[in-house]
Amino acid sequence: MNKNSILIVEDDRPIRNLIITALKTHDYKYLEAENGTSAILEASSHNPDIVLLDLGLPDIEGVEVIKKIRMWSNMPIIVISARNEDTDKIEALDAGADDYITKPFSVEELLARIRVTQRRLALLQTGEMQEESTFTNGELKIDYTAGCTYLRGEELHLTPIEYKLLCLLSRNVGKVLTHTYITQQIWSRSAESDVASLRVFMATLRKKLETEKSDVSYIQTHVGIGYRMLRIE
Repeated sequence: MNKNSILIVEDDRPIRNLIITALKTHDYKYLEAENGTSAILEASSHNPDIVLLDLGLPDIEGVEVIKKIRMWSNMPIIVISARNEDTDKIEALDAGADDYITKPFSVEELLARIRVTQRRLALLQTGEMQEESTFTNGELKIDYTAGCTYLRGEELHLTPIEYKLLCLLSRNVGKVLTHTYITQQIWSRSAESDVASLRVFMATLRKKLETEKSDVSYIQTHVGIGYRMLRIE
């Protein structure tokens, strides 16, 4: 039995029923909300582990729901929306969403995104992400205390900016980080020139991580939006 409870915020009944069927099939507990007002009420009264949120709600914009929830909770929010413009995705992610799925979507993709979120949630709930001095993902290891990074047992020689980027991505593994968020964390600002610099640094970091010796991709690019570190099984 999956222990996580999931709040489904969707005004389109057929889509809501599709999601409910998928969750039931995989033994997830779930709650329902047809609009933003009831979504905020359900989230505050039942404190679900994960929220699946449509942006086009009949009463309140989904982005406003995200902002209100973020005033008192860090519960993971996965947006499921027909809006596929980069500006919509960036706005939702910057408001505090953890992930973004575009309609139409496959049930398999939705369940995969939920599993990734569950793993992040498990780490946060046990405190491992905050307390452990090392991070391991596939053949990648980061020793936060020593400030060293290893790939297949060999130390990687990273520049200070590359190392800061890698640490930021690793501490948010599985989560899409927008260009704005990353540049603010790295340079304490987010100018157009900073985004251009970010692309350069990310390219050199990926070149060092994704060598010819391995076909594993640790960092996923979301064009026009940002980057995500993938969890390697």
